[in-house]
Amino acid sequence: MTEPSLVIFDCDGVLIDSEVISARQLIEELKAYGVEMDMAFVSRHFLGRSYPVVLKEVRERWGVALPDRFEADYRARLLAAFERELQVMPGAAAAIRALRRPYCLATSSSPERLRRSLEITGLADLFVGRTFTASEVRRGKPAPDLFLHAAAAMGADPAACVVIEDSLNGVRAGLAAGMQVWRFTGGSHLKGLDLTAPDDAIPTASYASFAELCQSNAALFAPINA
Repeated sequence: MTEPSLVIFDCDGVLIDSEVISARQLIEELKAYGVEMDMAFVSRHFLGRSYPVVLKEVRERWGVALPDRFEADYRARLLAAFERELQVMPGAAAAIRALRRPYCLATSSSPERLRRSLEITGLADLFVGRTFTASEVRRGKPAPDLFLHAAAAMGADPAACVVIEDSLNGVRAGLAAGMQVWRFTGGSHLKGLDLTAPDDAIPTASYASFAELCQSNAALFAPINA
């Protein structure tokens, strides 16, 4: 694999262990409307996608009429849960500080959710001027638009970028952008699930922790304990 000139991090499920909180909250709240799903379904179909897209699919797939305020109310309750429970992914901050390449963050989260998530987990200072959200492009993941937008803003050739993603839709987006994709599987939302990738979402590499990722790509990272 060619060493990248830009590393693009997804946020939820990669830098912060948030997806299990988000999925649990969504599953619980949709039960009130007769919608039944489990973590495996959320992981395969919804991870990596923006909430307007997710709720549109819920309405269409289950034929359920969600109130206009469902998304706003859900976001407010989710941020409250983040305040109580959200944690940075083990090893993420040290890996970013040790990275010897330019980097940025590209996420399907809303700007407000991203801002607060980075503040809660102590990552905000590492990403000043380095964040991009799906609100800045026409199509979200699995389309490549967000990653291409991030690469252009950072002055990088897409072919020289690596994307670090947890979701299948994020992997698809990175591949569609012509980038290397490293799948991160260390989030608690993926524990116990079948992580076999479908043919259209096979990553360049896969790592279960930031320690493994750094050790396997030692040229990209300064010694973390140096």
